[in-house]
Amino acid sequence: MGRPRNFEADDVVERAMDAFWTHGYANTSPADLAAATGIGKGSLYNTFGSKRQLFDQAFAHYSVRGAELAREFLAEPGGTRERVRDFLRMLVDTDLAQPIRRGCMAVNTAVEFAGQDPDIDRAILEATEGVIAALADRIEQGRRDGDIRADIDPRVYAEYLMTTIGGLRIMAKTFDAATLHRVIDTTVSTL
Repeated sequence: MGRPRNFEADDVVERAMDAFWTHGYANTSPADLAAATGIGKGSLYNTFGSKRQLFDQAFAHYSVRGAELAREFLAEPGGTRERVRDFLRMLVDTDLAQPIRRGCMAVNTAVEFAGQDPDIDRAILEATEGVIAALADRIEQGRRDGDIRADIDPRVYAEYLMTTIGGLRIMAKTFDAATLHRVIDTTVSTL
């Protein structure tokens, strides 16, 4: 009979997510994961199966968390332009405040795997779809409320915003807040 686990799997997935997010999949070794999670390599593999399986769980956790954050943030009171602008600024400002500017885990993963793995491609599309749906819902609300242009297609504009978010998250690795905020203001002015 094996020893009982003395850790919470969700906590381990959260810490592994941070390691993968900061260093990428390829640059995160099993030893790095053990150090980041505080769990021995053997226990990690016994619980999660492989580095890839742990990554898949960590990425799924990131995706769910990102969609929830977008929905909650965009549902707060205020006009649509204000909520979208504040959402984009929150993402950028959070990136800028990190000791290591790591950007977006979905964007980083897309760049790292670049069409090499259909399962990861699907996971990235699912991750971005949650944020796109939240943005489209808020834009549709803005159209109903009359605080944005009526001729905007909510889905198409949400896809445009998601593309802008990806670019902002990459640029946040090197650009300053003033530059990124100008890009955000220009983007939102088109609503």
